[in-house]
This record gives sequence, C-alpha cells and structure tokens, in this order.
Amino acid sequence: MSTNKLFLKLLLATIFVSSYSCSDDLEVAPNDVIVKENFFNSEADFRAATAPLYNRVWFSFNDKFYFGLGDGRSYNLYAPFSDYVYPFSDLTETGLTGPLVEAWRSFYIVIQQSNNTIEAIRGSSVAEELKTQYIAEARFMRGTAYWYIASLWGDAIITTSQAEIINNPIINKSPRNDVFEFAIRDLEYAAMYLPEQAGQAGRVTKYSAYGMLSRVYLSYSGVSDNPNSGTRDAGLLNLAKMAAEKAITEGPYSLMDDYADLFMVESNNNSESMFALQWVPNGEYGVTNPHQAYFALGSEITGDDAAWGYYTRASYDVLQEYEQNDVRRKATWMADGDFYPEISQANGGYLVEHENTYVNVKKGVVGSNKDNPDISRMNSGLNTYMLRLGEVYLNYAEAVLGNNASTSDATALMYVNALRERAGLEPKTSLTFDDIFHERRVELAMEGQFWYDLVRRAYYEQQEVIQYIDNQERAVITPFTYDAETNTVSVDDTRDVTTRAVGDADGSIFILPYPESEVVQNPLLREEPVPYEFTEERLTDELFQ
Repeated sequence: MSTNKLFLKLLLATIFVSSYSCSDDLEVAPNDVIVKENFFNSEADFRAATAPLYNRVWFSFNDKFYFGLGDGRSYNLYAPFSDYVYPFSDLTETGLTGPLVEAWRSFYIVIQQSNNTIEAIRGSSVAEELKTQYIAEARFMRGTAYWYIASLWGDAIITTSQAEIINNPIINKSPRNDVFEFAIRDLEYAAMYLPEQAGQAGRVTKYSAYGMLSRVYLSYSGVSDNPNSGTRDAGLLNLAKMAAEKAITEGPYSLMDDYADLFMVESNNNSESMFALQWVPNGEYGVTNPHQAYFALGSEITGDDAAWGYYTRASYDVLQEYEQNDVRRKATWMADGDFYPEISQANGGYLVEHENTYVNVKKGVVGSNKDNPDISRMNSGLNTYMLRLGEVYLNYAEAVLGNNASTSDATALMYVNALRERAGLEPKTSLTFDDIFHERRVELAMEGQFWYDLVRRAYYEQQEVIQYIDNQERAVITPFTYDAETNTVSVDDTRDVTTRAVGDADGSIFILPYPESEVVQNPLLREEPVPYEFTEERLTDELFQ
C-alpha cells in the first residue's frame, strides 16, 4: 500500500480519536478514556492521533474562510451574492459573520486538538525521541493556527491546555506580539525535532517548519508601535531569509514543471507541496474539500447539482495584474475560449463558452467523478495548499529586499525568475517591492494568501496599503471584456458603470472583530491584553548556528 493511501486510511480510521477534542464547543470536557487507557502506546497510535490535524480540525476554516478572507478581502475574488465572500470584500464583516465565527472556532479546535495530543503523547511510555517527533508535529499545527490568529485578530487567548479553558473559560487575552512569539516558539520546536523526510506522503517535515518560519518571521518583522514607520526589523528579516534558505536548499522539495499541474487531484502531495490539508476521497462531512462546489461554473463540470460558481468571479482589479503570456491566469481563472482537457474528459475536454464579460474560478475546479474517482459531490478530492515552495521562494526574495528600494541579489533573482519562467514570462534583472508583491498576488491567487500579504505590509506601511485598497475601487463595478488569448481586460463602454456600498478603508480594517458569541462567553476579550508568561526559551540560535 502506498504511503499516501495509508495516510488516507489513517484519516478515516481516526475520526473517533478526533472526537475527544474537536467539539464545536471548546469548553466541553474531552472524552479521554479512549486516549488514556487504549491509545498512545505505539508510533501507529501517534500517527492515528495526529492524522486529524491535517483535515478535520481545519474544515470550518477551509470551507469558506480560506478563500473568502484570503482572496475576497484582498479583492482577488468578486462574489456579490455570496455571503461568504462579499462581507469581506466589502469590508463590512461583523462579529456575527458566519465564516469569521467558524474560522475562529476552527483555529481553536486546531489548538486544542494539538494540546490534547501533546499532553497524551507526553504521558506515553514510548521512546522519548519518537514522542518528541510527534509533539513537534502537533506544535507545527498549533503554531500555524496562532500565526493566523495573530494576523487576523492580533491580541488573542493563548492556551496550552484544554483543561484550563474548561476550568476557567473567562481568561485574559494576550497581546499580538506574544501571540507571534508563541507561534514562533512552536514552529522553531517543530523545525528542531520534525524528521527531514516525511514518513508518509503529505506529512510535514522540519523543512516545512523552516518554510513556515520564513513566513512568520517576515510577518513579525514589520510589527511595531508605529504602523507607518516604513521599516522592518533587520534581525527578523535575516531570520526569514535564513529559514527560507534552509527550506529551499536542504529540504526535499522542488518546483513542479507545469504550474497548472499543481491544481490537479493527481498531483496531491507533489514535490512542491510543503504543507497541505489532506481531504479524504468520498469521505464523510468534515474530511472533504467543498471548494469546487462553490467555484464551478456549472453542472457540466461537476456532473451533479453542486456547482454554484456562476457569480463567483475574478475581480476587475486582479485581472489587470496578469501579463500577456502569464500561464498562471488560465490555471487560476476560467475565461471565454479557455479549454481544459482534464475536465469533462468523456466529452473530449471542457471549453468555456460564455460572453467574455466575466471570468470565473479555475483553481479548485477539477471535474467530475468520471474524470477522477477521488472526486465526488461536494468533495473535489484536491488537497488545500497551506504552504508550498513557490511562496518560500518569494519569502526569500522579500526578506533579501528588506528595507531597500531594490535588490539585484543573484539568489533572490534566481528564485523569482524560476517562478516567472515557469509562468512563461521574461526574467527580471532587479527586484523592487512592487515586483515581489505582484508575483505574490498572481502566483498565489486563490490560495488564500493575499490578504495576509496586505496585512504584513500594513504593519509598517499602513497608509500605503490603505491607498492600495482605495485604488481597487471596490464600490465601483466596472463592466469589462476579457481576451483570454492575450490576458487583456478592457473597459466595456457599451455598458453602464454601477456602484455598491462598501465599508471605509482605514487602519481598523486590519484587525477583525472577535466573534460576538465568544465575547459574550468571555467578556475579558473586550479588556486590555495581559502579557503571556513564557515557560521556555526560543530555539533560534540552535536552528541557525
């Protein structure tokens, strides 16, 4: 049996294990009789316990928030009739917005599942080296969840024990800096103790952790008391560079030759994937990936009724980003005249035929069960990228650029140009921030990342980012025509421009409101944060000596 199939069997077999800490209500005491008396006695048990950390616990985050926030709020995605996109793209979300509430809950389920797994492994009689490895895996997940929380809400509750939450759910939040520091400690531990090679396809390695650290160091480097300081911390930028370099040069990862292949079910756990959510083919609700249902243009693609993507489209703003020969556009967005041989294969492939006045989502749209048996209704079978090598290349380049206006660093250029050449574009001879920002937007479009790029920039260039968002003219609906052959978007003067109401772009938009239900249950979320008391030192020096 292949390691990938074995991992999927574990994901199915361990649904019962995840139930002890994946309750929707974080204050419900876990049913740990199974865990303490019958489990955590072997590496197989450890694998079974950590397997749900790759899907079930992230489900509510992945379901709508992943793209609704990451691409909707950054205005890659325009979906005026979708309640999981427009509140974010219109800057009008509240503490009652459904996907926001579900994402907060999902992140804390990741955290509490990780906490319970760590606690149970520590109490096991299995060899210490093995215990440390799987604790590192759980800490990778917890650290990643806390990076998201720090980026979205800033101040937040830090917890290492579900029992503490049960005994005292009214607890203080900690300041954003401490949330970042906590995430870094978890990920540094993961980089120290995870294995160099994945024991099963899809599991993270120490180089996955180095790659994630490059993201977190880069984010944290701009955080200060002055959101318009214009500079980032040089030490953290250097750590981001070194972490990215280790992931790239020492890790087992390499770029895929064809960008479009990254987003096919057959390419799950490919050479470029460093951390991806693992969805179970034909699995039950909670271990499946429903993105195709939200994105697919019509039932001729999915072969069933789950195809609701007619009004889920590329924004006029993002279409202006694509250069003429950039193959990433077709792999990301479907335009009139595009042909996809991997979809509707029984009919000779799928040709997009509609008026060239809008462009729909392609990433995440993979076809029907006739195209691949791993596809079923409301489950594309496609992994969700949480980190891939292409991003780490760009993290390296941005860290090297640092606080400079431009760079001609040979290694940074090599990495950026590797992505551009794969996309069919001419190489760059120097790099500015705008060059890297552009590459991030088109390389990672519809992978839930661009809002976090905007937030990271807003830590130290807030007014610039506010102006960038204002220039997207979200309140104006521009009629356009699109030429798929040349990636050219043009204003259609034969139709009227319309408007809509959107929220104001100001400094407040970079912090989301807490879910109203959480504030009701824990009024201390309204109060000033209290510093977190760290009980361990960072491992930075050991990782980069």
